[in-house]
Amino acid sequence: MNLKKIATFLFFLLLSHSAGIVGSFFTIPAIPEWYNFLQKPSLSPPNWVFAPVWTTLFTLMALAAYLVWNKGMKEPAVRSALAFFLAQLALNSLWSFVFFGLRSPFYGLLEIFVLWIAILITILQFLKISKLAAALMIPYLLWVSYASGLNLGIFLLNR
Repeated sequence: MNLKKIATFLFFLLLSHSAGIVGSFFTIPAIPEWYNFLQKPSLSPPNWVFAPVWTTLFTLMALAAYLVWNKGMKEPAVRSALAFFLAQLALNSLWSFVFFGLRSPFYGLLEIFVLWIAILITILQFLKISKLAAALMIPYLLWVSYASGLNLGIFLLNR
């Protein structure tokens, strides 16, 4: 692997994890002050589960984006797919702001629905370029599906 490819993978790794870092600015302070006092669905995992899951998912997402990039930025499909990738990353961070920062399970639910659609579109865009890249995004879609259920449960239990 040449230096440019290594640097590009590291860029996507940093970019993907940056979404989580931005989200953590809203999440971390809200946990002891607000989130811990909410009623949660019985299928809610303990808080310590979220960090390793998100670390894994952001790493898989970075690898997926790298695989798409590796097909060549001159290709319109690659540029389009990576634009959707960036959009869903932004929406990922936005959910943390809406749910934890604004402390709004209702608006968080609306936003996570848009995020879910953006992830699905990204997967479909990636599929046109790399089946492996699309497959690497599926655990993320599944986790956000689960998180959507948790978000809905929190909204219903705390309104």
